[in-house]
Parts: sequence; C-alpha cells; structure tokens
Amino acid sequence: MTDLRSSLDNAEPLYGERFRHDPAVLYADIRSRHGPVAPVLLDGDIPAWFVIGYRELHQVASNSDLFARDTRRWNMWDRVPEDWPLMPYVMHNPSVMFAEAEEHRRRAGALGDALGAFDQFEIGMNCERIADSLIDTFAGRGEAELMSEYVLKMPLSVLATMYGLPEGDIPTLVHDIRTSLDVGPDAGPAYGRVQQAMAELLERKRAMPGPDVPSTLLEHPAGLTDEEISLDLLVVASAAQQPTANWIGNTLRLMLTDERFALTLAGGRESVGQALTEVLWHDTPTQNFIGRFAARDTELAGRRIRAGDLLVLGLSAANTDPNVRLALPDATGNRAHMSFGHGEHGCPYPAPEVAEVIAKTSVEVLLDRLPDLNLGLPAEDLVWHPSVWMRGLTELPVTFTPTVV
Repeated sequence: MTDLRSSLDNAEPLYGERFRHDPAVLYADIRSRHGPVAPVLLDGDIPAWFVIGYRELHQVASNSDLFARDTRRWNMWDRVPEDWPLMPYVMHNPSVMFAEAEEHRRRAGALGDALGAFDQFEIGMNCERIADSLIDTFAGRGEAELMSEYVLKMPLSVLATMYGLPEGDIPTLVHDIRTSLDVGPDAGPAYGRVQQAMAELLERKRAMPGPDVPSTLLEHPAGLTDEEISLDLLVVASAAQQPTANWIGNTLRLMLTDERFALTLAGGRESVGQALTEVLWHDTPTQNFIGRFAARDTELAGRRIRAGDLLVLGLSAANTDPNVRLALPDATGNRAHMSFGHGEHGCPYPAPEVAEVIAKTSVEVLLDRLPDLNLGLPAEDLVWHPSVWMRGLTELPVTFTPTVV
C-alpha cells in the first residue's frame, strides 16, 4: 500500500499540452496505469490524489466527516507558493464552500431557501426573454460567435435578475468569474474583484432591499454575517456562471456535430433534453473539483491516504468509468452521473434544477429562432479552454440564415 509522497515519481501532471489536447485520453491512461485513485501533480507540481473511480468518488463525496472540505487540513501548504494560480480555490475563507457539519448545513440551508423562493416557471420566462434579446443582436447577420455573444452571457444575466444586479455589471462579472477559474496569473486578482463586487451588491441591498437573493439572506433566520453572505453570493455566482455556460456550449457543440441531433426534413431532431444529459455524462462542464482533505489516515482503493492529503474529485473521469458502463449500459438515459457532485457538499437543491432551466431554455430558444444553425468551422478546429476545472470552448462560431428582428 503506497502513500502520496512515495508515489510522486509516478505522478501524472494535470496540466500541460497533453492535458489541454485531450483530457479524456489522459484520464483513461491514468486509470489504466494507476487504477481508480491516482497520484497526480497540479500546476506547479503540487501533489494530490486524483479520484477517478465512480465507486471511489461516491465513497469520498458521501463521507464528509472523513473526507472533509476545510482546506486548513492540507498537509502540503509548505509546497504552495503565495502566487499559486489555484490559490483562490484552496485558501480558506468563511464561505459555504469550506464550511463543515452543522455550519455547512446552516449556510447551505439559507442559500437553498433564498434560491428556492423563485418559481422555476418565472425563471424560465426570464430565460426566454433574455435569450431572445441576445439573439436579436446577431440574428440579422447570418453569423455569430456564440460563446461570447450568447452562451457566456446567459447564466449570469438570469442570475442577475435573482440577485437584483444591474445589467451593466454583468460583462465585467462574466469576465472575472471565467478568469478566476483559469490556471494563470490573473486568477487571483479576478477572484478578488468578484468578491468586491458581491460586497458592494450587499451594501446596496441593505440600503434598498428587494425580492432577491441578497435581500433574503440579509433577513434569513440563520443570522448570516455580511462577510458570510457576500462570500456565499460569490460561490453561487461562480458555480452558476461557468458550469452552466459550459453546459450550454457543450450541448450546442454536440447538437451541431452529431448527426443524431441534425434537423430533419420533417423539422425534427433528437431532444435537447437528451443532449443535455449526454453532455453531463461525456463532456461534463465541471470536469474536476478541488476537493476533499482527509481528516485522518485511511485507505482508499489500496492507497494509503494520510491525514491532510488532498483528493481531487475527477467528476468527468468517474462518469466514464468502465465499471459504470457495465452497470448502466444506457447511462445517458439516467441521472446517476457525478456532474453535480454528490453528498453534503454536492451542488445543493435547487441549484441543479435552476441550472437545467437556464441551459435547456437557452438551447431551445436558440434552435427555435435559428433552426438552420451550422458550425462555422471544422469540428476538429474547435479549441477548449485550458482549465483543469472547467470543460468549455473558447469560441463557437456558427452560420445561419439571417432573420429580420
């Protein structure tokens, strides 16, 4: 039985050209060489365990006492430079992301109440309105770059209505949230700007409350502090923006490149719902998540996990675990995927349902408005964003018959 420090010579880097070119091939190779729990190196050669077995990931995510979220447990802090590009997502702060036990339940419960106050039919209507207004800006041209002109704008535009955010704040927030999720020198400053934007929003809502998430949290019986609320608003905004945008973009890519989803002469195509579910299994927007920290020495899939070891959750790799394919031959027909995480620290209700309303409505309205949408370049020329966490395209150019708005 090997521990992490003795496995570093065989650790696989989760960065670099091989990772950027085709992470799915890399994940399969890691699985064949190391099994369901593998030693890996994050950017900067920071060691971690990579949990890519479906059963093992389920086990880790289900046991929040043993595999905990408080990053102060990490036993590798001495190796991490202050300017580490992944620092925003491991540096402990009093947000719901790092809270544990009863504290996490208190915070997650308040967020669930605030988000659950919005009727999903109303959210869908707002989605349609926002989608139509964005499509109006390029429908007459006959071409568009969907990621920048449509996909990346949809989630936060919808969330803005729930947050009571001014529309003028959306472009900067979209840019900063996306940058904060990258592996690069701008990630830390971008994260700081998003945090400041949420703090300023909370100040405005304290002065002028309304029927929105920040105002609800300010009055919630959980008694959240201003710092807790602003940090939790940031967590929700980050979790809603990039994963949902990538879910939309990856679904559109699938429907534009797979003949099963091509428009037939009779005007039909395979369902958008089927494409959305298939993407969650095969091209999940959040491919990895950082992560869990062992609360004490334990064992997982023959690996000796030391107290404080970091476990990166390989959501995408777990979804393609061959054992899952044997157990669920029609995996794309169900929702047993790990794309929203699992357990106490998985994406909490009703966030997945809200994300699905946004993603499904965004794709359906676009295809209804522009039914002859075609990819504007060969599929193999599409470029994926170089993020260890997110799976999304840098651009999605399309052509279509211009329509009069």
